[in-house]
Amino acid sequence: MLRTALRNVLAHKARLIMTVLAVGLGVAFISGSLVFADSTTSAYRASMAKNYAGIAVTVDPKSPPGAPAGGPVNVLDDALVSKLAAVPGVAAARPTVDGSATLAAKNGSPMRADDAMGKLAAAYVPGADGKDSRYPLTAGRAPRTDGEIALDRGTAAAGKYALGDTVTLATDGPVLRMRLVGIVKTDDTRVTSGGTLAVFDKATAQKLFAAPGRYTGIDLSAKPGTDQFELARRVGALLPADRAEATTATAKANQQSVFIDTKTSSYSRLPMVFAVVSLFIGSFLIINTFTMLITRRSREIALLRAIGATRRQVVGSVLAEAALVGLVASVLGFVLGLGVATALPGMLGTADDLLPRGPLVVGPAPVLASLAVGVGVTVLAAWLPSRRAAGIAPVEAMRTAEQPPSATLSRIRGAVGAAVLVLGAGLLFSLSDAKDASDENLQTAMFGCGILVIGLIVLAPLLASPVIRLIGRLTSRLGVAGDLAKDNALRDPRRTAATAVALMISTALVSGLAVINHSSSQALDSQAAAGLSADYVISTRNTTTAIDAAAAQRVAAVPGVATASAVADSTISTGAFAKEVSGVDPKTVGDVMKLRFTSGSAKDIGPGRIAVSSSFARDNHVRTGGQIKASIGPGQGDRARPYTVVGIYQDNPTAQDVLAYRGDVQQHSYLRNSLQRILVAADRGAASPALEKRLRGAVDGSPLLKVQDRAQLVQEQAGVAGDLITMVFGLLAIGVIISALGMINTLAISVSERTREIGVLRAIGMDRKGIRRMIRLESLTVAAYGTLLGLVCGLFGAWKVSGLANGAIPQYTFSLPWGTLALVVALSLAVGAAAAALPARRAAALSPLQAVADA
Repeated sequence: MLRTALRNVLAHKARLIMTVLAVGLGVAFISGSLVFADSTTSAYRASMAKNYAGIAVTVDPKSPPGAPAGGPVNVLDDALVSKLAAVPGVAAARPTVDGSATLAAKNGSPMRADDAMGKLAAAYVPGADGKDSRYPLTAGRAPRTDGEIALDRGTAAAGKYALGDTVTLATDGPVLRMRLVGIVKTDDTRVTSGGTLAVFDKATAQKLFAAPGRYTGIDLSAKPGTDQFELARRVGALLPADRAEATTATAKANQQSVFIDTKTSSYSRLPMVFAVVSLFIGSFLIINTFTMLITRRSREIALLRAIGATRRQVVGSVLAEAALVGLVASVLGFVLGLGVATALPGMLGTADDLLPRGPLVVGPAPVLASLAVGVGVTVLAAWLPSRRAAGIAPVEAMRTAEQPPSATLSRIRGAVGAAVLVLGAGLLFSLSDAKDASDENLQTAMFGCGILVIGLIVLAPLLASPVIRLIGRLTSRLGVAGDLAKDNALRDPRRTAATAVALMISTALVSGLAVINHSSSQALDSQAAAGLSADYVISTRNTTTAIDAAAAQRVAAVPGVATASAVADSTISTGAFAKEVSGVDPKTVGDVMKLRFTSGSAKDIGPGRIAVSSSFARDNHVRTGGQIKASIGPGQGDRARPYTVVGIYQDNPTAQDVLAYRGDVQQHSYLRNSLQRILVAADRGAASPALEKRLRGAVDGSPLLKVQDRAQLVQEQAGVAGDLITMVFGLLAIGVIISALGMINTLAISVSERTREIGVLRAIGMDRKGIRRMIRLESLTVAAYGTLLGLVCGLFGAWKVSGLANGAIPQYTFSLPWGTLALVVALSLAVGAAAAALPARRAAALSPLQAVADA
């Protein structure tokens, strides 16, 4: 039986090549993702090892329990450096001053402004030779004064800086401008993977990131033969336990490894999604291929049964064929996976997050995963056809090579499919009253959509006849070829359904995600500028920085500015829950926000007087004229005071949940007396790029601040859906490829089965063009059937999920992306037309007499 399996694989290798390609595609994503993750992790660790090269122990400051923030707790000074340098086993002690600085490129645009991890700043600390081994100079000299700076080579190149240029930057305060005097080199992973590095003289770095005469760390190198753990113990004994701690370089590296593993694990998620989808869709191609091959070999199987082959041997033979096919697919997929692993760094890396480069690391896991997945999926998918082959009775198979499905099995299929379909639809309808995107609701939605797809898969053979008859009304208008195409598609509904299912799944996924993405993007666009009448918004990039009051005054004085209203943002607590509060100027807030009051007015806001949104009033059972006890600011829960509600306005994302007097909010904000936004209304006709440039100048061009018009706010919000768009078109590409393979396979076998029929058609007068048209129309009919089912499933799922999205984004409304859906339909039908090209040419090339004689 094993020899029989091998002979069958070799005999049908041309027809099995499509199955090999489909499975190999899924294996390629899996093996490529694993190789990519291992290679990226290895590159990170290799780069990280360079950071700790020559370091045995690091000393870091820490705050004692209960110490006030910013208190004098840093004990790392020159005296401690000298003391630690004298510890037995210490070869050298090098102090460090590290922090974070946001740089602006030469054209004024911020560099890595929104990345908290990739904006490094440090002190140049020369050793006895006058050089800093941590940051070796490659050009220029080291910074010596508070007006000088050095950059690493990558940062200087990205910012278009040259020696002598003025560099604009900010830490957590005013804008700084320094002259570039040196270019340094670093192996720090955070910098080499796309971050920035600014190097100051020691005194300037201490003033910015620590305190005069203090350091943020001390690196200790060990003498040969000294154990770093013993050295850490000796050093730790000399440190005040509540003010500083000693850590071995090994422990530091282990901490970084955890961070690296967490970061790299997220990189493989998207390729893994593609792998799962491709294997799931490909499994239907495998089932269809083996089913058709077994149908064609029914006489052969019957003969084997007649001469003594058992059911188990027949099943084993088919599964052995599948295992051989899976083995070939695994090898092919693994080779393709190496290419995927090579391409992924460029695909997943961005200008703000470059991935480290290094040699491919091929461990045992990708190899074993390729074999297990490739062989396992193929064998599992071939199990049902193998059972069908084993169930063929010898006498029945010798009478006919193709048996119609029994009415009983069709009824069972219909009942099961309908039950599954109702279950999936019921789960989705159960979310009709759900208004929040909780994990439980999302899991229910995903499970319901999956059940719905399975129900359609089960019912697909039964739905094929009525749907294809409907589609056939269009093809019939194209003449005899159209009628024949419809009849050929109806000849075996199970085969037609199995061929169309791959396209149905990909169409359902893509159309559903496209609708959710389109609706979410429109909602985010609406939310970005909702409630805003200002032309520009000046805001901070993070919660640790603020806008100084002087900047607000300068903005108000800019020519072309009609109103500049400063806003202080914080939180307000009324018990167990905290909401967002905006501190505003009641005289100007109406000029920059679209406030629709149902009662009261913004002009009545003042010290101790607030206006609240409709939802806040409803949740806290307050009305205009009433009082509510609340506390403004973090950590102020025990200092609640009464506030009078002077107005209630419709929910407004710009105004947030509560409008309060700015002085009340600034007094208790995290950054005391700070501003987080300036809303700017321009004079009529004054809004222009020139005004935007003047506004940037009014805030000193600080890279810590954003100056955005309404269009830029909308664009920023729309960027949130970038990953989903990538997934949509990635899934579409996978579905198109596998569906095309399935259709080519099905049509090729179908043409081979209908050789005599095609010969008769040629003999009675149908020309080659008519034969090609018949095959193409048959393929288009199957593609249209799969596309129609997929659209119905995808749109229904997206419609029922819209309630959850509306709970997360109030502006969310179900909206159809007609352009994207039209593209999906066009591509799906194009797949049908393209898949028919080779089978149609082969069919048209058949000689009428030879076809009749050979069939």
